[in-house]
Formats: sequence, C-alpha cells, structure tokens
Amino acid sequence: MKLPQFRHTARIAIEDVRLQTALENATGRFRSAREKALAELPASGELRDHLKAIRSATLARLAEHLETFERNATANGTQVHWARDAAEARQTVLDIAQQHGVELAAKSKSMTTEEIGLNRALEQAGIRAVETDLGEWIVQLAGEPPSHIIAPAIHKTKEQVSALFEREAGRPIGVDIPTLTAEARRMLREKFLAAGMGISGGNLAVAETGSIVLVTNEGNGRMVTSLPKVHVAVIGIEKIAPTWDQAAAWLALLARSATGQPLSIYTSIITGPARPGDPDGPREVHIILLDNGRSKLLGTPYEEALQCIRCGACLNVCPVYREAGGHAYGSPYSGPIGAVISPLLFGQQNYAALPQASSLCGACLEVCPVRIDLPRLLLELRKEAVERGIFPSRRERWAERLAANALEDAGRMRKAAALLRWGQKPFARGGRVRLPGALHPAGDRDLPALAARSFREMWEKGEFDQ
Repeated sequence: MKLPQFRHTARIAIEDVRLQTALENATGRFRSAREKALAELPASGELRDHLKAIRSATLARLAEHLETFERNATANGTQVHWARDAAEARQTVLDIAQQHGVELAAKSKSMTTEEIGLNRALEQAGIRAVETDLGEWIVQLAGEPPSHIIAPAIHKTKEQVSALFEREAGRPIGVDIPTLTAEARRMLREKFLAAGMGISGGNLAVAETGSIVLVTNEGNGRMVTSLPKVHVAVIGIEKIAPTWDQAAAWLALLARSATGQPLSIYTSIITGPARPGDPDGPREVHIILLDNGRSKLLGTPYEEALQCIRCGACLNVCPVYREAGGHAYGSPYSGPIGAVISPLLFGQQNYAALPQASSLCGACLEVCPVRIDLPRLLLELRKEAVERGIFPSRRERWAERLAANALEDAGRMRKAAALLRWGQKPFARGGRVRLPGALHPAGDRDLPALAARSFREMWEKGEFDQ
C-alpha cells in the first residue's frame, strides 16, 4: 500500500456520502456505548492498568505459557498444531479438511483466517467456505473484505444489505432490520447442518485449562463449533491468558471497549471435543497456533503491539479511519492498530503508507483498554521507513533537501522566494496557485500564492512602526 494508493482510495471513500453516513452512525454508537459501559465499571482505570501488566508479563514468558496451553489442551483431547506462517496454517486446515472429505465449511468470525487468506485457499481446493457471522456473510456476498475488526459490514446500509440478500435469495426482501436478520437466519441455518467442518478464530486461549474463548453476539459461533463433526480454530500465539483470573480481566474490558456491553451475549468456552455421552459437540477439535511474524516482535520496540485484544475501540475514535473507512487500508487490519501491525506482519515495503495515515492526535492511546502507545509505535515505523529508504519517495526527498537548503540560510531563502514568485505567475489566480497535477505537491488542494513581499522585508523597512 503506497501513499498515493492510500490517498486515492481514501479520497473515493470521503466522497461517498452513503459510506460517510454509515461510518459516522456506527462509530458514533460504539463510542457512546463504550463511554457509558466504562463509566459504570468501578475502577475501570485501575483495571486497564492491571490488564496491561498482565499482557506485558504474559508476553515476557510467552513460550512457557504456550507450552502449558498445548500440554493442557492435548490432555483434553484437542489436537494442537503450530504454524510458522500463513502458508503453513492454510495447509494445516486443508489437510484436516481433506482427511475428512469436507466439501462445505461453516465459518465463524475470525480475523486470523482473514489474515492468512483461508477462504480463497479453501475455494481453490474445491471446498466451499460460508461465513455465518451476519456481518462477515454480508461482505462475503458483496465480494469485499471486512471493513472493521468487530463490525465487518460497518460500511453497508440496510438498503445495500437488502439488495445483496435479494440477489442471494432470488426474490424481493424488505429493508427493515428484523426482516433482514430473519432471512439471514433462514438461509444460513441449512449451512450449519450440512457443513463437514466448523472453522473459528479465538478471542483468547487460557493456558491453565487448555481452553479457548469465543466472544460473539450471534448464536452462529456456537453452532459452528458444535454442529459439524470437526472444529478447527486458528489463533494468534499472542492471544494467551495464563490463568482464568487473568482471562476474567481481559473479558471484563473486551466487550465494554468493543460494543459497550458488560459481556457479549455469547461467551463460549471450548475445552476439547465432545465427551462420551455428550448430546452434541465436535468429535475432533484442532487448534492452530499462528505465528506469522508475531514472535519476531518480542523483545523489540514493537512488542507492545502484541498486547492488543482486538476490541476495535481505536478505530472508532480515529479521525482517519472514520473518514477513510477500513477498505482504504488494503489490509485485514485497519485503523490505528492496523497501521501498526500491517507493516510489522506483512512487510514495511508493502504497507509503507499506513503509518503515515495518522494525525497522531493520541485518541487511540486514550481509549485503548490495554493503553498501547500507538502514536509511539507509528512514529517508530515512520522512522524505520525513512532509515530503510522506503519512505518518502525519491522526488519527495529531493524536494525536502532543496527546502532545507533554502530554509537554513536567510540569503538563500530570499533568492528562493524571489524565484518562486516569478515561477508562480502563470498559475496564480485570485491569490491562489493552481498547479498541473504532475507538479502539485498537495493533490486537489489549492496553494496560497506567495505575497509580493515577505513579512521579513516589510519588517526590515519599518512598515509596522507606529
């Protein structure tokens, strides 16, 4: 994602009135709900400090906690797999699916499967993957990636959703929300029963018992993990809570920060496959622990980014995200946290623009339940991009050197100003300069024309004396 590309996609989003309305309405509701939920929580500030200390201490001994989780999960009958990168994770899922002759996989909401491009890999292997989370299913029908970490279809209006459902159902469907949700329930119900595999992510994994926790507001998550005979969960290695006491602090802040709820409607705990005599549940549970660049951040200035609990609060307050939307970032992860972890996980050279897509206002730090210093991380990435020659472009570096050369000497500054006054004459109209696109440093914005005389010249001639 180069800077001109980000600017282009962001400009398209900003000019889309319908998208702007949908973004402002949704992020506004999330912000209000979060503020109310945290205000009702005694000592919420102290709890945030406590969770940050937990996350920091956990990452300091991450390998130990992962081994404990694997040992306890295996004792419960879970099969634990390790994936160094996205390719290994995809292949592990495909191997499991092919062992069981799976033709249809029902998926619950999962950012890690978005990260590894799992749906495309399944389709290429002849396995149909159906998203069952309402928001994820909407964007799947639209052929789009998610636009928000917790609300994938935040950018869609109910009229757009109705049109997608009508195309899928082949008949007219109303635009009121109860009708749309009822229709989604009807169309998706058969998928749960027919699926040979259920695929999910995991909001956190508890080392103490080898359990994973799924936090959702729809019943689809439980059906994905209980109706198919095989359940596969793909989880980032950083999502570990050593004990249930520590997991409780995590859960106390997750839903409040994300949707303003004390606890999500469905908080599911999965500890191994079905036992003999259980009326339902999968016969096999597989957990894939995904690295994909995470371990290389340990012990670096970027380790703090791994403390993220994926609540999405930083997206809802970010002035850039609220205007540009998630698709402008070109990554599964958008907003301030996406601007940090996308370059770290997927390569600075591929996402050089994202750390620049921030006003550094600090709102993301203020709302983060783990108090991740995202502005600091963004500045670190900007510094690294300059040191590695990734950013800025050669033309911008040349322009900056010329400007620095002129600004450091008053004589050179006067000469440069005189040259620019002469050069602007063909383009100056009404006090503004309208340059051709190839020469314009600020896109569509008009630049102010240089005055006939500078303030310094007027001051030296005593024109401000009383």
